[in-house]
Amino acid sequence: MQRACSTELNCPAARSLESVGDSWSMLILRDAFQGLTRFDAFQKSLGVAPNILTRRLKHLTTEGLFERRLYCERPPRYEYVLTQKGRDFFPVMMALFAWGSQYLPPEEIAMRLGNPETGEDREPLLIDRVTGRAFSPEETVIKPGPAADEVVYERIAHMRAWFLGFDA
Repeated sequence: MQRACSTELNCPAARSLESVGDSWSMLILRDAFQGLTRFDAFQKSLGVAPNILTRRLKHLTTEGLFERRLYCERPPRYEYVLTQKGRDFFPVMMALFAWGSQYLPPEEIAMRLGNPETGEDREPLLIDRVTGRAFSPEETVIKPGPAADEVVYERIAHMRAWFLGFDA
């Protein structure tokens, strides 16, 4: 996996992408949210080559999204259990799921989100914790954070100028 430059790693979106990695990692996380924990179960569900699955699970464990636990001593076998950091990725996965479903023709949707008790469909929505309002690009800007340096301030100024229709 190619590393982002150091200034990009100050960006929460870039850092998140670095943690999650690639599409296989996203699918492993999707399956973990449905209760899968063991290598063989992930491999069977995904149809992924063992070497790729091994690398992705190692990366997700190193990044703190999974904890590796021994469940059989002879031969040694491990399960991969979501950590709090991994569980906190759930809203991101649900947002991706909802976005993907929105742009598929209805006849091509093979999986939907549902309430386990009622069976009713679920439709995720990202809302602001303080106001209770849904997020929109028009009402959201990127602001400098505590670790912002000159490069970050310049990037933000350039984005705002572009958004407002000015050359930066």
